[in-house]
Amino acid sequence: MNIKIFALTLLFALPLGFIVAKGRMSKLWPVKTLVNIYIQIMRGTPLILQLIFVYFAPYYILGVSYDRFTAVIIAFVINYAAYFAEIYRSGLQAIDKGQYEASRVLGFNKLYTFFHIILPQVFKIILPALAGEVITLVKDTALAQTIGVAELFRAAQNAASREFSTMPIFIAGVFFFVMNYLVSKFFNIVEDKMNYYD
Repeated sequence: MNIKIFALTLLFALPLGFIVAKGRMSKLWPVKTLVNIYIQIMRGTPLILQLIFVYFAPYYILGVSYDRFTAVIIAFVINYAAYFAEIYRSGLQAIDKGQYEASRVLGFNKLYTFFHIILPQVFKIILPALAGEVITLVKDTALAQTIGVAELFRAAQNAASREFSTMPIFIAGVFFFVMNYLVSKFFNIVEDKMNYYD
């Protein structure tokens, strides 16, 4: 369940974060303002509160209910998209305007410039911050238990109270450590490859 939450959050939040980042950088005042408010709310309130709101608010406001797992994915995606958006924005704004101008002089179109010249540089700049956020996501998947999703930590707590032992919680901790180790290793390999091709 934790791996499922982790994978689906990344699948939807990474591209959504890029769209949000572009909205945050928009020259249209209403778009920029709305996106800024969204980011402030997502980053200024705890994820646990957002989980509760996403699950219960639709029922009390619209009379609509949906399953807990869907609520978890929606809450995680909208939360992490806001964080990823700020990471993308910092990377995009770090690129010198001369890069765009040089591309235009060489006759490259905007699409080619973005995907072949700008994006590789942005990715290299944001990689450490992105890695940190993804590692946080691994640990945050345990918060799914807040609205009753039976993820690993909840199962470990149930087993611990049943067996009067802390061993299940220790085993859950080992799982989170191993997951974070694998994520860190993956980002280290990507960073080494990028440095190699420099």
